[in-house]
Amino acid sequence: MARDQIDMTPLQSRDELVAWLEAGVKDPADFRIGTEHEKTPFTLQGHQPVPYEGARGIGALLEGMKLLLGWEPIMENGNIIGLYDVTGGGAISLEPGGQFELSGAPVETVHQTQSELMAHLAQVREIATPLGIGFLGLGMTPSWSRAQIPVMPKGRYKIMTGYMPKVGKYGIDMMYRTCTVQTNLDFSSEADMVKKLRVSLALQPIATALFANSPFTEGKPNGFLSFRSEIWRDTDNARSGMLPWAFEDGMGFERWVDYALDVPMYFVKRGDNYIDVSGTSFRDFFEGKNPALPGERPTLSDWANHLSTIFPEVRLKRYLEMRGADGAPWVRLPALPAFWVGLLYDSDTLDAAWDLVRNWTARERQSLRDDVPRFGFKARIKDRYLFEIAKECLKLSHAGLRRRNRIDQIGRDESRYLEPLERIIDCGRTPAEELLDKFNGAWNGSIEPAYDECAF
Repeated sequence: MARDQIDMTPLQSRDELVAWLEAGVKDPADFRIGTEHEKTPFTLQGHQPVPYEGARGIGALLEGMKLLLGWEPIMENGNIIGLYDVTGGGAISLEPGGQFELSGAPVETVHQTQSELMAHLAQVREIATPLGIGFLGLGMTPSWSRAQIPVMPKGRYKIMTGYMPKVGKYGIDMMYRTCTVQTNLDFSSEADMVKKLRVSLALQPIATALFANSPFTEGKPNGFLSFRSEIWRDTDNARSGMLPWAFEDGMGFERWVDYALDVPMYFVKRGDNYIDVSGTSFRDFFEGKNPALPGERPTLSDWANHLSTIFPEVRLKRYLEMRGADGAPWVRLPALPAFWVGLLYDSDTLDAAWDLVRNWTARERQSLRDDVPRFGFKARIKDRYLFEIAKECLKLSHAGLRRRNRIDQIGRDESRYLEPLERIIDCGRTPAEELLDKFNGAWNGSIEPAYDECAF
């Protein structure tokens, strides 16, 4: 999420950490859908990365959006780094390499997600096109080296950039070269949270395959269908992955707190400054033992910020975040919230989805997650291809959305947003395989056509 939390109440007990998560429990009538998507800016001329500075840079793009939208600017050390919609709750923020993110407002239906997306893209285009900036709907930048990519002026990213190479091979690539789309959904009780977390963790590889869209690195096929997903396997395993313990007895808010207390921290924010505490534990900080802040205890803001630096396949905050999908062209973006809403917000479908995955072991789930970036639909679990399971999940989601029966102005329910995924299942191939076909065929081994065909 774009904004670092600000609540400077010092924490006294672990119970407060648990209570902070529990405060996310909502009545099903109040369930909302949040969708966040990232897209890579590029120069329309020459297809180069877009710097932050300058009259045609990302800073200028954000200034233009501020004037157009009237949203509140998010500033850091005199630089505009994002925008916040005080009335609706949406935000625009920057990822480390300039990836432009819309964190959508919490809305009631996928129809509203679609409207919000179309309005956002029209607004962005109005400002970006005169600046000569376009946006790419892929899971990873297809042609630039790490060295070519500009660095956005955000303190937390500087700290993460220094820390990442110590803990994994691909952390810098994750930060500077990838784009995702994610869906945030609510829960009605601790038990409901646990059930949704387990189902969505087990099925995250399905979303990864359906949205696999990052087969190119530095102008060539990289051997994967979702290299973005592969990158997460070696970014920082202390804070990512499939959370096998979430399937064990006793799972709940307290168990998540105990997990998060031991995930190494990146930073502590004081005023506009980010203090580098990378590698230290929140548990020690909690006991007043952080070497950078001796004797000081964390605040609720520190806790909220820390939870936002944990990157498993599904993340618990005061809602659940589905994190397995590659960034995509705009037409596919509403399909992700539709897919998960259909599976998780209808109790019959949620039960059926749990039946589908309940007998999978931790090892089987892990092996499916490890295989999906390379093999997509051809990955297997037990004796089944992922393709068959994806087909089944799509049917379940479709039924769940039909039963939800949220109708737009012309009488259509939300199941229509699954159409792009149904087309993928009908042809039996991931989006990445379609792109590779083009690369080896009509594109004549060049990545340049992607900047037209995969642009927003």
